Formats: sequence, structure tokens, C-alpha cells
Amino acid sequence: MVSKKHWSPGPNVVVHRIERSQSGMVIVSGTLAARGICPDCGIQSSRRHGWRRRHLQDFPADGVRVSLALRVCRWRCISAKCVRRTFSDQTPGIAKPFRRRTARLSAIVRHLGHATGGRPAERLLHRLSIGGSDDTVLRQLKCQVEDAAASPKIVGIDDWSWKKSQSYGTVIVDLERRAVIDILADRSVESCADWLRQHPEIEVVSRDRFGLYAKAASQGVPQALQVADRFHLFQNLRQAIEEQMNMHGRALLSDADNISTPSHLLRSRLAHRQSRKEIFKSIHELRKVNIRRGPSG
Repeated sequence: MVSKKHWSPGPNVVVHRIERSQSGMVIVSGTLAARGICPDCGIQSSRRHGWRRRHLQDFPADGVRVSLALRVCRWRCISAKCVRRTFSDQTPGIAKPFRRRTARLSAIVRHLGHATGGRPAERLLHRLSIGGSDDTVLRQLKCQVEDAAASPKIVGIDDWSWKKSQSYGTVIVDLERRAVIDILADRSVESCADWLRQHPEIEVVSRDRFGLYAKAASQGVPQALQVADRFHLFQNLRQAIEEQMNMHGRALLSDADNISTPSHLLRSRLAHRQSRKEIFKSIHELRKVNIRRGPSG
């Protein structure tokens, strides 16, 4: 006969009894070892508030579903400065907060989702007596991505428009995972610097050449390396090449394009017109000296 310790999902859980319900499910009743450490302030409490029972789905046994009825202690925080008044013992190695499956069972669901996809993984889960829909499989994969993206190291900062030409905010992107991390209500130095101070693990900040974000990065994460993002570098290079070509030769843009460009390309438009006048003048001078086009070979 299998001993009770083989039914335990972790070293901190003491199993009291194993019984079978009327529906045929195996119910494992256990108690989590009391710790009493507040997750916010980190102070250990000795004031017990009560108990609560947490139900988690675990590995199936002999083709039968297994449910873990875990008894968790609840405490009162003894720190007067802490905003949390009561808390429960955490179970990081067994299950994350608000999850309905144990960590080891969630890993199986994620592996099946990676290997087969939503619908095939759903059919396999039912054959393994685990159960779950294709939406559950996809949700597990998304949770894994969110957990992996919790600590960005390389971020990009740029402004964006809430309402064009009226109000602007700040968008912060994780450049390693190509995902938006946060959106700030404005593009001020204070709000951006405050956000960066909350993420001291950032190593590289990619920004435009606007001095506002340079100042915010210097105040928020002074240890981080600041680099110019590729988009603005190529944009500045393109503008410089256009201006040089329009001043010393034929223009790269037509009159219609130049008219629709921003005001900083006004010099390019004027140089384009001057170039056309010089070509027109050269043609008339050649015509005066009676230079004709030779026969085409």
C-alpha cells in the first residue's frame, strides 16, 4: 500500500487522510506547514487569524482524478506600517496564488500545449484523466509568458499620442520579448523616472534623441546604458542624405512630396527648385550655341 507521504505535493505538506468521493475522485487532505511571514513587509507574525482550505487539482492516480484539499493558516501582520492586515501562508513550490492546479500539473498542461496545440492537448488531457479545455491550455501558455516577462532588462521608451497634437503619453516596451510593458499617462520626466526607479534590474534603455527621456533615464536608472533606437537613427540618416542630395544634385523627392513633408525639410524643397532652374538655364545656353543632339548609335 502506498504511504501517505507519496501523496504529498511538496515537502511542507503533511497528508492526514486519503478518501474517495461519491463521484470516484480521490481527495487528499493535508496541512501546509505554518510560517507566518508577511509577503509585503517580510516580518514574521505570531498572531494566528484562522484557517482556510484551498482546493487544487493534482496528478491523477490510476486513471482517477485527484483533488488536494490543503489547509492553510491565516495570520495577522504585526507591523503597524504594513498596509496588509491579514495574509495566508504562501505555497510557491506547490501552487501560485489564485491557481486551481498544482505547479507540477500546470507544467504538464504547458508541455502538452507547446507540443501539440490547443485542441489536440485538450483530447490528450481527457485521456490522461486531467481534463481541461483548449482555452485552459492557451491560458497556461499565456501565464508562462507573463511570468517570464516580469523582469525586463532591455526596454524602449517613446512618446505616443492619446489625442493627436493635443495630449501625449509614454509607451514602454520590452525589446527582448517585443511586448508593451506599461503605458504612462503623460510624457513628463517625473513619471518616467518614477517608473524606472521601480525596475532597477533594467540594463539598457533605448530612446529617441529627445532630452526629456534622456533626463528621465539618468534619474531613474543611472546605471543603465542609454542608446539611440534604430528607427530614429535611420530617420535622421535619411533626412541628412536627402538634404545633401537636394543641395548638390537632383532631388530625391518630387515637389508634391516636398510640400507634404514637415517644415524641417523646407531647405530640401528650395534646393530642389534651384536645381531645376539651373538645369533649365543650362539647356537654353546650349541651345544658343547651336549644340544639337548627335545621331543615336
